[in-house]
Amino acid sequence: MLDLAEELRHWTEEGREFAVATVVAVAGSAPRAPGAALAVDSAGTAIGSVSGGCVEGAVYDLCREALRTGESVLERFGYSDDDAFAVGLTCGGTIDVLVTPVTGEARVRTVLRSALSAAAQGEPAALARVARGPAELLGRALLVRPDGTAEGTLGGHPELDRVAAAEARVLLEAGRTGTVGLSASGARGESPRTESGGGAHCPGGLTLLVESNVPPPRMIVFGAVDFAVALARAGRFLGYRVTVCDARPVFATPDRFPDADEVVVDWPHRYLRRTATDARTVLCVLTHDAKFDVPLLKVALRMPVAFVGAMGSRRTHEDRNRRLRSEGLTERELSRLHSPIGLDLGARTPEETALSITAEIVAARRGGTGVPLTGGKTPIHHENGEAERPAVA
Repeated sequence: MLDLAEELRHWTEEGREFAVATVVAVAGSAPRAPGAALAVDSAGTAIGSVSGGCVEGAVYDLCREALRTGESVLERFGYSDDDAFAVGLTCGGTIDVLVTPVTGEARVRTVLRSALSAAAQGEPAALARVARGPAELLGRALLVRPDGTAEGTLGGHPELDRVAAAEARVLLEAGRTGTVGLSASGARGESPRTESGGGAHCPGGLTLLVESNVPPPRMIVFGAVDFAVALARAGRFLGYRVTVCDARPVFATPDRFPDADEVVVDWPHRYLRRTATDARTVLCVLTHDAKFDVPLLKVALRMPVAFVGAMGSRRTHEDRNRRLRSEGLTERELSRLHSPIGLDLGARTPEETALSITAEIVAARRGGTGVPLTGGKTPIHHENGEAERPAVA
């Protein structure tokens, strides 16, 4: 639901009552990932989507019913081909949807308002909600900050909240949204036990949906060339915070790169050493000049980032690899380099080349093959590491 943070924050500020349906889990081919949401207010206004259209009508009705009853519900929607008019996913997948009313009940509403406010302002935080478990706990919410502090409760049991906050913080640090299982592992019906030996007080176990709100991932483009202008635009479209870096001040200007969030004049390898990166960061080397490429890639290929790609012909690639080997890089480190960067689309223009590059970035991030879907038999939607975390015993 955090993908609707800006709109829902306005609804809470206006005092509107609404219900929000959130995708909890996905199996097989399905159009929306966990965390996608549809919200409906008491006047019937709807925003968002959970399925791209397949089951929106049924989920809308569930939201209206939740507003009437004040109760949360978990519903599963799957594929149905027996009845052309049956409610189901025509793509063949299955989704679990949690519907939670946000009405006058202050306990949940207060936590959700804080979560929506944090997300709308770009503050990192994780919202954990009970997606499966005892009916009286369904929809309960806990907001977890990066420092481990938490707001709200999942059921009034401090140990349960502590374990849930710790698990939510793990997903927050990874910038991931997904589910976490808290299992009842004690013998003879005892309360679940944590590794520290304390009871987590969730008989039968719980499944939490954890939605992480983190700053957008970074795309750093090295080389203030025409291809970088188009790539900055494409990167911003994909939700990256784009930085363009070049040592030549005459080319690295904000006027040339209106779609970049920042333009830096510095030697690429020196800037990369001092700037903040993480496991989601994408590095695109378009300098196409050994005096820039080699020192930069020597640093980049030893950093725990998501993607490192470099532009150049196959001849340039071989020469660059030879130089990097002479600098001491191992074959394993060199295997991380996507070069020549991009998928084979037959691209010619800067815009087409930017599409080729971003297509490879998406494929690497999501586990795609880059081959046409026509005639294929592999899944259209890949798991991409967003699967449910195992239950905490």
